[in-house]
Amino acid sequence: MQKEPHLYLASQSPRRQELLRQLGIRFKVINVDIDETPLPDEDSYDYVIRLARAKALAGWQQQRGQGIPVLGSDTAVVVDSKILGKPSAVQQAEQMLSQLSGNTHEVMSAVALALDGAEATEPELLFCLNVSKVSFRELTTEEIRYYAASAESRDKAGAYAIQGQAAAFITHLSGSYSGVMGLPLYETAELLHQVGISMDSLVVS
Repeated sequence: MQKEPHLYLASQSPRRQELLRQLGIRFKVINVDIDETPLPDEDSYDYVIRLARAKALAGWQQQRGQGIPVLGSDTAVVVDSKILGKPSAVQQAEQMLSQLSGNTHEVMSAVALALDGAEATEPELLFCLNVSKVSFRELTTEEIRYYAASAESRDKAGAYAIQGQAAAFITHLSGSYSGVMGLPLYETAELLHQVGISMDSLVVS
């Protein structure tokens, strides 16, 4: 008999799933469809928190009444106050990598947790934000073209994956490695602890 999950994860990201498994949490993935377009003049902090909350809330709407929290998360790469989303084409990935080259950028990862509240129609929402700073060395034109054309730059905020070949581009990281990867584990564990999912609840395999 399959055991009930401790948590629903409102994300299809394999990276977030991999990170959450590191905590030993038994979870089930649910699909949510959120428009990730920034609002006019929206601050990057507000943007990433809004999306994490929206994902958690959308997941809660699907699963409410079960007494199982829903985790939503979003990560944004910000350089010179500009949010770099996921590239839609190789040319856009090249542009993003050119902006990161020889520069220091911020990676903001927000985590939100939605759970059944006192009233059945409204959830309780908890959230937190991790901000890391990442410095890139100067990249050559050939490196930018090669990496932008690789599978690694696809579907990644800022067109790079810290856990992949792009690690060779990074001269300094101040903050959370897991946060840059997509899910800050310290902050996530703290949120889960607040709702009773702690070391006593971990899955040992």
